[in-house]
Amino acid sequence: MKCLILAAGYATRLYPLTENYPKPLLEIGGKTILDRLIEDIDSAGAVDEYVVVTNHRFVRIFDEWAKTHQQKVTVVDDGTTSNETRLGAVRDIQFAIERLGFEDDLLVVAGDNVLDFSLTRFIEFALEKGTSCVMHYREADVKRLKRSCACEIGANGRLISLEEKPVNPKTEWCTPPFYYYTRADAAKIREAIAGGCGTDAPGSLAAWMCEHSVVYSMEMPGKRYDIGDQESYERVRREYRGIAGATEK
Repeated sequence: MKCLILAAGYATRLYPLTENYPKPLLEIGGKTILDRLIEDIDSAGAVDEYVVVTNHRFVRIFDEWAKTHQQKVTVVDDGTTSNETRLGAVRDIQFAIERLGFEDDLLVVAGDNVLDFSLTRFIEFALEKGTSCVMHYREADVKRLKRSCACEIGANGRLISLEEKPVNPKTEWCTPPFYYYTRADAAKIREAIAGGCGTDAPGSLAAWMCEHSVVYSMEMPGKRYDIGDQESYERVRREYRGIAGATEK
């Protein structure tokens, strides 16, 4: 399995903090956000390569960061230099797959997420299901729900529908930016884009996929900390205590 980490955004709401530095490499409790994600995912023993897809402005910073890891980490430059020219998450996924010639099951994660639970549970869930998978959590705040990726979940856990930034959300369930795609489904991305799949937000691909394949969803077993601006970043730095039950290394 390959793990594709989306890190090509420009985090403009965090300027000037991220004007010349990538958001995933900001520190929380003495470790970068990305180091925390990889350390946790790697404990599952299922991933044989981590691929960070970033932009041209930050590629050298990620290259230097990658040299400090024992895991196989490949950094891919999508060639963009500004928020206005960004490819979007779905095209970045396609770009990385085609650039590296992947024909593997794929764990796709946003590289700027801070979690108080282990993603190994999601990996185990996906491997057990043998299908593409997502997670879901309940969002009671309607304003936040309308800015999120809302979803419908069937009684058996199958993903029925997904919608990015819905005007009228059908449920209170949201999908966070963590996705598992089987090898067969990962090969459909070019078809998805040609078929009208949105390319900016990563949830758009999962939305298309659940209409063209079998996708199951696991309820998110903990909290995802949102870092949208400098105030929220400082709050997370103060409050975050790591993954529940885990021992900090």
